[in-house]
Amino acid sequence: MGKDFFGFRIVGDLQKLDRDITKEELKYHHKRVLVSKEFTFDAAHHLHCYEGKCKNLHGHTYKVIFGISGFVNDIGLVIDFGDIKKIWKEEIEIYLDHRYVNETLPKMNTTAENMVVWIYEKMTESLKSRQDQYDGIRVEFVRLYETPTSYAEARREWMEIE
Repeated sequence: MGKDFFGFRIVGDLQKLDRDITKEELKYHHKRVLVSKEFTFDAAHHLHCYEGKCKNLHGHTYKVIFGISGFVNDIGLVIDFGDIKKIWKEEIEIYLDHRYVNETLPKMNTTAENMVVWIYEKMTESLKSRQDQYDGIRVEFVRLYETPTSYAEARREWMEIE
């Protein structure tokens, strides 16, 4: 046990593997779990065939939220949050952050609806290339906020229906 200081307990002895817990106990269950990570990026765009302010070049601070599910590995993780960040930084964000996305994305009208599908596809492709690392991992949803109160979302069950 530790000492109490002003109502807070200082841990005196950290739990140790093979003394206090076994490796087999690290994996608590065999259930599918959803983990989520969010990022922001700034980008400029304009819309074609649209009569309104968005036909002009303008920018947004976007927020993207990933929902990724899988089964926990031997130490209880579905996917390391750092791995999600690495995929985001190296394989997706490079096309989006501080970019004119009409130029860096495939030919499309750069609506939130089109962009969220592209982001979903990129994350799905990246995770599929790591299937040997993760048990049954899949993207469940991607939500892309164009403003704090407006978003578009792509969900696995919708993406599989053509």
